[in-house]
Amino acid sequence: MPNLFTVCGYKIFFWSDDGSEPIHVHIAKGKPTPNATKIWLTRAGGCIVANNYGKIADNELNELTEFISAQFFLICNAWKEHFMLEEINFYC
Repeated sequence: MPNLFTVCGYKIFFWSDDGSEPIHVHIAKGKPTPNATKIWLTRAGGCIVANNYGKIADNELNELTEFISAQFFLICNAWKEHFMLEEINFYC
């Protein structure tokens, strides 16, 4: 499970078995859990909240999604390297 970033106590990561899905990250406070919030990355460089199972407050979630969008290329490169892919599948 690659941990990409830690921002204000939130871990931004993806699970090692996520490679068959469109590119996304999970966000969890502290230790990553299966109930983490899930964020899809879009082809245009933005992101969409798939779920907020982690119950992150709206203002914090907005800041985290802005951070994720700003790190779009780094996340895409990490996804390709980790899952050994040439092409990335996007949600939209």
